[in-house]
Amino acid sequence: MDAYLAIVSKREVRSYADRPIDPDARRRILEAGRISGSSGNKQQWRFIVVESEDKRARLAETVYVPGNVQGAKLIVVVVMQGGGRTNFDVGRTSQNMMLAAWNEGIGSCPNGMTDSDAVASMLGLHTGEEPAIILTFGYPARPVDPEGRAPEEWIRAANRKRFDEVVETV
Repeated sequence: MDAYLAIVSKREVRSYADRPIDPDARRRILEAGRISGSSGNKQQWRFIVVESEDKRARLAETVYVPGNVQGAKLIVVVVMQGGGRTNFDVGRTSQNMMLAAWNEGIGSCPNGMTDSDAVASMLGLHTGEEPAIILTFGYPARPVDPEGRAPEEWIRAANRKRFDEVVETV
């Protein structure tokens, strides 16, 4: 898929089909996060893939929309070390993984936590680490064809501010 089309057609997917994610696609998703650029090339992240049914159920209790976790076929907790500019790096790694997934026809959704301390404890994070975001992945329950529309159509259909409200030339 064309990168621009992937960017403008990507939407959050919160309802997943009962279909496992191909191991090669899973690897590409995680590699896309791993190779992301980072502030000072410090790569202050770790990705924890949650497979245990017990941990998945407990993790679902710590997000705003438990169904996103309960139906996901791949759950990745992005864990960051340090602070400051690492928030930007969380976005970079997360978006890379979500776009790589979309390229494979796999939907995704970032999930905020209601209790990040509980997540840190459950995952046994090291001192100085914190869970930054929980990413859920799966094939969309309702199929989507990104190439079925031109990029301009996807842009028009998006619920976003107008271009001139966001972009300013000085």
